[in-house]
Amino acid sequence: MSHQPDQGLAAYIQALPKTETHLHIEGSLPFHLLQEVNPDIRPPESWNDSFRFKSFEQFEEELNAMAIQWYTSPERYHIAAREIFNRHIEQNVRYVEVSFNAGIIKFFDIPGPEIVNAIQEAIPEGLKVRVFMGMSRDQHNERMAPILDSCIHWEGLDGIDLHGVEVKPLQAWAQRLWQAARSEGKFTKAHAGEFGGADYVKQAIDFLGVNRIEHGVRAIEDASVVDWVRERDVSFDVCPISNVKLAVVGSMKSHPIRQLMKAGVRCTINTDDTLSFGNTLNGEYTALAMDAGFNRQELARFARNGFEIALMPDSEKLPYLTQLDSLVGGSDQGC
Repeated sequence: MSHQPDQGLAAYIQALPKTETHLHIEGSLPFHLLQEVNPDIRPPESWNDSFRFKSFEQFEEELNAMAIQWYTSPERYHIAAREIFNRHIEQNVRYVEVSFNAGIIKFFDIPGPEIVNAIQEAIPEGLKVRVFMGMSRDQHNERMAPILDSCIHWEGLDGIDLHGVEVKPLQAWAQRLWQAARSEGKFTKAHAGEFGGADYVKQAIDFLGVNRIEHGVRAIEDASVVDWVRERDVSFDVCPISNVKLAVVGSMKSHPIRQLMKAGVRCTINTDDTLSFGNTLNGEYTALAMDAGFNRQELARFARNGFEIALMPDSEKLPYLTQLDSLVGGSDQGC
């Protein structure tokens, strides 16, 4: 992950129109904004290429400790979202799916619709954004249930996502809410196959009825699950650098994304939590090329996958798909 691409590869990656379909807004806070409220804070050790988190709990605790210093109002969500989206524009990203954490609503007593509006109003020209609310498997409690049950009626909220510790059991409320969300025209997806194994991927798809899994990489541990995923045309929104730094996989070179691709599973490339990992989307593509051996045509395939699953009309996807075809046709197969 420490290699620098040559100018040709860097220019090619920059030229690719790209999508970001797995992005947590709290986890992607621009670091200089955090420094505005905490001038003494220094970049986390997890930005170092060699760093590995010892557990998901360590990662979550450190990230939350940083994020809650900033995300205390709708105005701050707007400021952060505006900068995050502008950074995407700078990397030639044209479509983004971003989620915010439902827990913030009660923690800081911020109405959920105001967070949605703050993010929506930060979207710059030239970027299509879909806003999701993420909730954990055990969050449907006395305090949060009214919020979770009502969110599917919020104007401007495009969908819901299942976050948190994957190995906690799925409960009936989630199945009921995911079905209700789709009936209201909202899109649904779920995190699985990161710290939970292949069976958790299958369970999320089967129990919740989703066709988009955030991560999903541990499905590779069971060939029958991989086949099942491919047959149902389920897509995985993969975050390679996150997977390495969270020790989900041993290294970029051994990342199972190539095996998944060969097996016919559609995968997209994303950043997850840039505040914790110090990564960029261009950096993800670079790492796949330099450390995992993906050629230019394969990189373009990942970008194409993102537009294929994007929640936008086919007429809006077509110019980007055409541009990708042109880039592939004009490039060689090397890195």
